[in-house]
Amino acid sequence: MEAAGGNLDLNDTANSALVDSFYEITSSIRQEAAFFLESHQWDLDAAVSTFLDNDNAAVAVAPSSAVPAAPPTGGGGGGTPSPTDSPDESMSPNYSPSQSPARSRSRSRSLSPAPATMSRLPYQLRQRGEKKNKKTGTAGASGSGNRGGIRTLADLNRIPGGSDSDDDDDEPQEYYTGGEKSSFLLHLEKNLSDEEVESLSKKKWKYRWEVPSLDLSNCKWVGTGDCCLKTQDMLDSSTRDVKQSLYKHWLEVCKLYGGRDFPVSKHGSFFNIFNSYRDVLHCNKKPFYLKGHGEDSNIMDAYLMHSLNHIFRSIDLVKKNDTKVAKLQETAESELLIDDVVRDRGFTRPKVLILLPIRHIALRVVKRLIQLTPQASKVNVEFMDRFLEEFGYQEDEADLDNEELKLKIGNSKSQKISKPSDYEALFGGNSDDDFMIGIKFTRKSIRLYSDFYSSDMIVASPLALREKIDKVWAKKEEDFDYLSSIEVTIVDHADVIAMQNWEHLAVVLEQSNRMPSKQHGTDIMRIRKWHLDGHARFYRQTIVLGHYVNPDINSSFNNWCVNYQGKIKSVCETHKGVLRKVPPDLRQIYERFDVGSIADIDDIRLAHFINKVSSEKVFPKIKDSEEGGIMIFISSYFEFVRVRNFLKSQNASFCLLGDNTKPKDVSRARNWFIQGKHKIMLYTERLLFFRRYKIRGVRDLIIYSLPERKELYPEVVNMLEGANNSNMSCTALFSKLDWLRLERIVGTASAKRMVTSDKPVFVLC
Repeated sequence: MEAAGGNLDLNDTANSALVDSFYEITSSIRQEAAFFLESHQWDLDAAVSTFLDNDNAAVAVAPSSAVPAAPPTGGGGGGTPSPTDSPDESMSPNYSPSQSPARSRSRSRSLSPAPATMSRLPYQLRQRGEKKNKKTGTAGASGSGNRGGIRTLADLNRIPGGSDSDDDDDEPQEYYTGGEKSSFLLHLEKNLSDEEVESLSKKKWKYRWEVPSLDLSNCKWVGTGDCCLKTQDMLDSSTRDVKQSLYKHWLEVCKLYGGRDFPVSKHGSFFNIFNSYRDVLHCNKKPFYLKGHGEDSNIMDAYLMHSLNHIFRSIDLVKKNDTKVAKLQETAESELLIDDVVRDRGFTRPKVLILLPIRHIALRVVKRLIQLTPQASKVNVEFMDRFLEEFGYQEDEADLDNEELKLKIGNSKSQKISKPSDYEALFGGNSDDDFMIGIKFTRKSIRLYSDFYSSDMIVASPLALREKIDKVWAKKEEDFDYLSSIEVTIVDHADVIAMQNWEHLAVVLEQSNRMPSKQHGTDIMRIRKWHLDGHARFYRQTIVLGHYVNPDINSSFNNWCVNYQGKIKSVCETHKGVLRKVPPDLRQIYERFDVGSIADIDDIRLAHFINKVSSEKVFPKIKDSEEGGIMIFISSYFEFVRVRNFLKSQNASFCLLGDNTKPKDVSRARNWFIQGKHKIMLYTERLLFFRRYKIRGVRDLIIYSLPERKELYPEVVNMLEGANNSNMSCTALFSKLDWLRLERIVGTASAKRMVTSDKPVFVLC
């Protein structure tokens, strides 16, 4: 091909790649692509913008009589709304996001008349960054709006009077630093075969590789399939798969807070792991409330960046395909048939689901999400005042408990009881665990409290979603179809959620990506094939982040995270334990009981406790005690119920601090225990974690089951009065199935000896 600049070699590798990208973006011919690229010194962005400018100009000069203008609609194709248009209902202060606005179920399928034959105007070249003059219409790229009065497929599907009119972007389409075939498109464009679906349904995962973690000491990454954590690949990915405006903004954020470039920062490192679109389990992070603010913030930034990139790419892909379909419609002589190329959506709009335990953490996440959004996309943040009011500090009932502020013992003076620093950091704000909010990104604003079906992201607690699901099952609500097309699910602070009720989250994962009960106004011709086939769960990426891992977390990750891309998880090779935080001369007696199956562990643990299978005296020693002051610490509520029922059957003198004990009953039980009116106190880990009641008068401590959270172990042991007294002791029961808890408390090396030794009793002091 002969161009103005001389001979052009289309076989040059770099130039050929740019030509291919131009061809994929514009659907033009290769010679035309080469002409525009060479004219702009091979600047892809400027060349594409000029091509679309000329294409729009060619449409604009067509005789107006050839193409009747489409009547305006409330969600029109990018034109200026009429002053008489009804205002957006969601902008009203009284708008409630829990109820979806009425949606039009009828959509026109007729096509606009074909335009008159037009000749292309001479090519007009413009410099990079030059924008369209909206008054004259002389320049600018094509958007998803009306072109010369021809209605696009997006116009046909747009809901009259809807709230999406501000989604249409008149500015040039922003492309990506690495062309079209990013991990985003590679992940979503693949269609699984029946054999692959059957294999994924068997849930058999083999971790085939491991890579040392550069950012986490004493940890490594392991994964299925091919290794995706090679250093150079990660650096390339961070500059290839990100939208330009996001990338520039994040560079500024990294320089502002860390001084390092995004690709080599901790933000970039975790972003690349998440950008692999594999399921990720990372339960070795140090949370912000345990003095790990820097590490926790870096990981939070990474998954928020990944979420923003996924949402913005999804929006841009739809806009690009709207333009492509509109071009095809202009020249189509018959009804347009949609092929797989423009299947770019799911059944509903929400793409990202972030699950968090309490409002205080949700406030932290959403505020950071807004900070990481480029300024041009957050000119206005709607309903921010309402969000701060509802998610800010709220006084809890437990804070008003006089017993927690002052404890009167005889005639002693009142004294204030302080909480541990990690408790103040985690629960110092609004600790409500029932919340759900939709977030929508429009052209220049972020809309909080958007209707769930028109949201791009949903931030919720597992409890709130579980209540929604239960109401649908009870036929009190219509559906929860907004979970049908979730493509990225992020579970942060999974350890805190596990302390609440892990079953809620397991139900949410199980019910996500189900076939919807209604169409919800979506053009079925644009829905991806794997959504229609019911395979969406094999495409959903699930990211689980927490402080520690337990069997429930592992089970959910193995059973409900079935992404076809595979899995990555972090593994901590050694734990140091927390025994150094316990007085060194305190005798800690660990008794191991043998169990063959996890189904029998509860029965055998109780039998060991009541001296049916062990020569060591546990309960008999408690029963014969005359002094009292015996506290039995229990991790699980179900174990708590079993021990409580057994003590009742023995007519034992005991009081309860259980998960559901009311504050006034807690105060009464603590006074009875201190005064010796009851010899035994049962105390659950969950109540300790959420309330941090410090018990006085403890002389003997029985740890019926080891705590999940290692930081609670020294807190419980140090409740022993006179803990430095050598006569005080602590007895803990464990089995080999308690390995995860045991190694976090005593350390990996000691745990191995205690599990494999022939001796069942160990004394640590």
